[in-house]
Amino acid sequence: MLKVDHIHTYYGDSHVLHGVSLKVEKGKMTVLLGRNGMGKTTTIHSIIGFNSPKKGKIYFNNEEIQHLPSYQISKKGIGIVPQGRRIFSNLTVKENLTTTARTTNGNEWTLEKIYKLFPRLEERKKSLGGNLSGGEQSMLSIGRALMTNPRLLLLDEPSEGLSPLMVKEVMSIIKKLKENGLSMLMVEQNLAMALNVADYVYVLNKGEVVFDGTPEELERNQEVKNKYLALG
Repeated sequence: MLKVDHIHTYYGDSHVLHGVSLKVEKGKMTVLLGRNGMGKTTTIHSIIGFNSPKKGKIYFNNEEIQHLPSYQISKKGIGIVPQGRRIFSNLTVKENLTTTARTTNGNEWTLEKIYKLFPRLEERKKSLGGNLSGGEQSMLSIGRALMTNPRLLLLDEPSEGLSPLMVKEVMSIIKKLKENGLSMLMVEQNLAMALNVADYVYVLNKGEVVFDGTPEELERNQEVKNKYLALG
């Protein structure tokens, strides 16, 4: 479904990604791991078109997209849950959800389906986004992305800044989306959470892929965990 082929991405003169390649299969969860500052978010931004690569290619359903602006990439079926959630604080929960809504010809996400997945959002539908707790904002950010009816969902550290209890709840939601067949690429710092939901894992270090394999293979590879994930 998604193929990232040796991309090189820069911020100004700073060369951040050095030939990154990865794939996301249809209906699978791929997880991108690595310490802070290793290029994970830049990879997400390269795919969605926030910071297009200068070299390399990105294919979505066999179509090159690295030259397209982000709004066109989104229309082709890629949704994003950005780092820090970035909900619209001056809009209500319902307005946040409906502002990004996009219809498709398939099994569409609707307000009713979002409220069924996130009952708390229905309870707070008239509340301003800025008045929500961190966990509620995380739910809203995921719901807002789903309302674009994506075929591929990018999640950039969805558990960041959440309590352990809320991390479990968010992971439960992500598992449900996976069970429903949604293709996902997730950046995550929480290794236990990542390995629990992943079908395939990539590890980034200084803008390069230094490991790729199954969660089980990473779990057994103590050298990679020690060297690139700072885990004993």
